[in-house]
Amino acid sequence: MNDEKSAPSVLYMRLRKRVYLKAEEAVTLGQAARLLADDELESELSSLVLYKHITADGNRVVIDLLQIIRVIRSRFPALAIETYGDPQVLLMVGEKVEKPRVAVLIGAWLLLFFGAGLAIMNFHTDVSMKEVHQRIAELVTGKQVEHPLWFQIPYSVGIGLGMLLFFNHLFKKRFNEEPNPLEVELYLYQENVNAYVVADEMRKKHGNARRPSPPAGDTNG
Repeated sequence: MNDEKSAPSVLYMRLRKRVYLKAEEAVTLGQAARLLADDELESELSSLVLYKHITADGNRVVIDLLQIIRVIRSRFPALAIETYGDPQVLLMVGEKVEKPRVAVLIGAWLLLFFGAGLAIMNFHTDVSMKEVHQRIAELVTGKQVEHPLWFQIPYSVGIGLGMLLFFNHLFKKRFNEEPNPLEVELYLYQENVNAYVVADEMRKKHGNARRPSPPAGDTNG
């Protein structure tokens, strides 16, 4: 029992991918990571300040895992730390996202709606879809009809239903829990942007750190 009481405390920590904060606001360890430790210790760790934003740092800041460990060690030198997940956390600085403007939303919706309609019509023209429908109707009925509506109308409805099933959405209604292709692409795009920003910020940070300072007393140039 004595060994258990004297055993060093362990902190299990997983960094978050992104943290949003306002300009000149401080970020604590509890905001930047998920923590698991003794209740009293976890409360103290959560309040540790990792970084305070300054205007010169811009609107994107990367905090490295080693920086976080250094802050924790300065307060709890004997604490054992187990880390999981990403080695950096990206801080996004700015005000809260504004609500979408209704006029812009409607304009974008109309643009996409008619643009998609024209794209489908142009595709049908390129592949001679009208003649294909006429030929299929002739093969089925044995008669040549210029407008086989009994075939064209279900085909048009089927395109709309297919799009609904493909994107798994009807306004706010979802048909199942699977993500649709658009959500997957948006997720991959956001992940790629985050990875690029983190790599770029780390490159700038290391580049500035490695840049040699001019020797003392050098008056040349």
